[in-house]
Amino acid sequence: MADRRSRPRSGLTREKVLDAAVEFVDRHGAEALSTRRLGAELGVEGMTLYHYVPSKAALLDGMVERLLLQVDAEARYADGEPWTQTVRTAADTLRAVLHRHPGMLPVIAVRPVNSPAAIGVFEHALARLRAAGVPLDLAMDVLNAAMTFTIGHTLAELGDAPETPPAVDPQAHPHFARALATGAGLDFDRRHHRTLEIIVNGYAALLERPGG
Repeated sequence: MADRRSRPRSGLTREKVLDAAVEFVDRHGAEALSTRRLGAELGVEGMTLYHYVPSKAALLDGMVERLLLQVDAEARYADGEPWTQTVRTAADTLRAVLHRHPGMLPVIAVRPVNSPAAIGVFEHALARLRAAGVPLDLAMDVLNAAMTFTIGHTLAELGDAPETPPAVDPQAHPHFARALATGAGLDFDRRHHRTLEIIVNGYAALLERPGG
């Protein structure tokens, strides 16, 4: 006889399971995620979740998918805009979504884009660059560079920081001490904007080179 605890529960869907998993890691951290604990949050046995996500890997991939679908839904692309603006919009929107779901940062940092829906989000942005005349290899490179930078930058930005700044000897390290004292170079918003501009403009310059 089949284990009745593992049967699908009425009203539960793959999307609800994935959204609950994203909310779980935002509250408890990615390291705390398990099918047993997630099932308890949803009021079911952990084994029940395998009707909706067949493995832990599929659960993590699906969580990344749900996050990227948020990015795609919230990105305000404009028809006819320069492809460079499309890249900026995608990266800025990803950062905004990650700020709302900081627990997902360790997940999205290591999981590849691995589900059809998640690939579709990347395809959407990729298609806009290709329509603007960007070669496929450069379009792939610039999108990957911008998104990878954004994930890593946001991980550093929202990671555990010491409650008090480090003690720095101004005689031994005068520049670092002054930076800490004045906040120079410590604005994450400005750093993300500046570095994203360097990435985008650098690839744009490559495109303008003969044979680029």
